[in-house]
Amino acid sequence: MEIIIIALAVAVDLVLGDPPNAFHPVAWMGKVISFLEKGGLKLNTTGQFIYGIFMTLFTVALFVVPLYFIFLYLGHISLVAGLILGALILKSTFSIKGLRKTASKVKRLLDDDKLKETRSELRALVSRDTKDLPEPLLVSAAVESVAEGTGDSLVAPLFYFLLFGLPGAIAYRVVNTMDSMIGYHGKYEHLGKFAARLDDVLNFIPTRIAALLLVLAAALKRNGRRAWHTALHEHARTESPNAGWPMTAMAGALNVRLEKPGHYALGEAKAALLPETIASAVSVFSIAAALWILICLIAGGIKIVIAT
Repeated sequence: MEIIIIALAVAVDLVLGDPPNAFHPVAWMGKVISFLEKGGLKLNTTGQFIYGIFMTLFTVALFVVPLYFIFLYLGHISLVAGLILGALILKSTFSIKGLRKTASKVKRLLDDDKLKETRSELRALVSRDTKDLPEPLLVSAAVESVAEGTGDSLVAPLFYFLLFGLPGAIAYRVVNTMDSMIGYHGKYEHLGKFAARLDDVLNFIPTRIAALLLVLAAALKRNGRRAWHTALHEHARTESPNAGWPMTAMAGALNVRLEKPGHYALGEAKAALLPETIASAVSVFSIAAALWILICLIAGGIKIVIAT
């Protein structure tokens, strides 16, 4: 069933992409998190931290338990219906087409010199303030997002699906969504600390797998050695213990410097950051995605052989 669910989920993603927010579980997660955070921010720092733990575990349970039991119930009635529902749930935890589509739209806007629209579109990809960024840094932000998305938007959900089935993929997506919303310094310093640290733990292995996949993808374009060298020597330059791995691998693969002013600079500036750089990043990501899907299908097949 795992192989069929993965194959169907990937097919749905590539053909249909992400569903409208009204039907997307991640959008529902966002609404729940936004509702719950209001109560937590009124507490003192210790109360916020404790509330953040409760908030994280409650939201995970709120989505994992009903979705998984609906899947089991429907699968008991009809195997085909169960497989379709399982594929739709799994698809909601990762995105290939959506990430490629958004990055490609940013490239088109830059090609048309629509910097204002580009800055607005980038808000769907990055959390930084984009209103004053010049074109090279807009390109850098888009490329960084594609690289980081290789880990948290693709590798991690399928990784936890292979380990723990649908509950694993759903739980990961909840925690990752919480981290993206409240896992920041400032007013969320204490409320989001537990979710942020849990997200770091959950992404520890997937981001390193993502980096290796990007290196392999770069190797097919004869940039594998540079991608590996950059990832190995510069991954620790980011504040995040994980994000630096895929971003440095992508920087090496494209032979560019990716930069978030005041925070980090990754890679060597041997090639200019141009709109076409985004297209190159999407190409590397697409190869890495294909490799990971193949690995997941093989791993699912091995589990079947072992089980029998």
